[in-house]
Amino acid sequence: GSRIPLTVHEVPTGTRALDWVIPDEWNIRDAYVATADGERVIDFRASNLHVVSYSEPVRTRMRLEELRPRLHVHETRPEWVPYRTSYYERSWGFCAARATLDALPEGTYEVVVDSMLGPGSLTYGECYLPGATEDEVLLSTHVCHPSLANDNLSGIVVLSELASALASERRRLSYRILFAPGTIGSIVWLARNEDRLHHVRAGLVLACLGDAAALTYKRSRQGDARVDRAAAHVVAGRGGRVLDFTPWGWDERQFNSPGFALPVGCLTRSLEGEFPEYHSSADNLDLLRDESLEEAVEALLEILDVLEHDRTYVNLAPKGEPQLGRRGLYPSTGGGAASEEQLALLWVLNQSDGSRSLLDVAERSGLRFDLLRRASDALLRGGLLAESE
Repeated sequence: GSRIPLTVHEVPTGTRALDWVIPDEWNIRDAYVATADGERVIDFRASNLHVVSYSEPVRTRMRLEELRPRLHVHETRPEWVPYRTSYYERSWGFCAARATLDALPEGTYEVVVDSMLGPGSLTYGECYLPGATEDEVLLSTHVCHPSLANDNLSGIVVLSELASALASERRRLSYRILFAPGTIGSIVWLARNEDRLHHVRAGLVLACLGDAAALTYKRSRQGDARVDRAAAHVVAGRGGRVLDFTPWGWDERQFNSPGFALPVGCLTRSLEGEFPEYHSSADNLDLLRDESLEEAVEALLEILDVLEHDRTYVNLAPKGEPQLGRRGLYPSTGGGAASEEQLALLWVLNQSDGSRSLLDVAERSGLRFDLLRRASDALLRGGLLAESE
């Protein structure tokens, strides 16, 4: 909120949102498992991951064999602490490294979860950047995984940087930017904004953008929406992969539910479960790479540039190639191989019959969209193109 015009919304407990109801708010002050002499062997103060999120209050003494069913460990890495939740069923529990639990002697332990469950609210942040039109691009990331760097913080960082960049530019499209708890946050936003969803022309959910994997784009339910084509063009050009839609993942599955069917894809690197640190204490800042975060912002700006500037043109001199040299658009010395810039000019001229957009030309030619956009700008200045009505 210090960087972008962010509105924070509070939606009260008990509010119905589609098929869901906002549950009680959870707050926690402290939690631990301690030996008889007071030594904390599992301590919330060391890491919030040591407590199952949404654990109800408890204060008791238990023998280790009674406590074990409440203790969660990582399935494959004994030194990592897993991340576990129990949002919609009242329960409590602790998470710890397997090595820590294996070292615990039998005996009686003090068990405390100093938490509160009661009426409160669901919180989400929203930033609206109006453009020249009411056509909207929806950009969203989840904010509900505390202490996880790739599967939480990377999306927040990238979307904040992206929103800051967009706020400083002239925009044809309007942008709506959401920072919301996963699943129920997007469901609440959809329920509260049904009357304006017809403005959404494209959208992207951002997640897990800081690791070393190549960029991944997952298509919307439509599969061939403009955002799918724009993102596929950019991501493939950066050596990434493009996947078909699946109703699993992050909040793209809410935006793509059949009752809304919004054209919203997902940009990520590793999918959930594809990096071993997923949902564990090892998903920390050491996993994030500056160059990965920077590339994600650059790729997103490229995708949005396609959405902002994709146009259809008409060649005003369509019979034969117009003489580009006398308009300063062609080198004075010939004989060499054509440059990408020359090819871009020729592709735009050849395809501009009023039926193909610049994105169509990019897909057919294999040239970058930004190169074709610069070519079209030059041809417009040279009086050889007109925007199709």
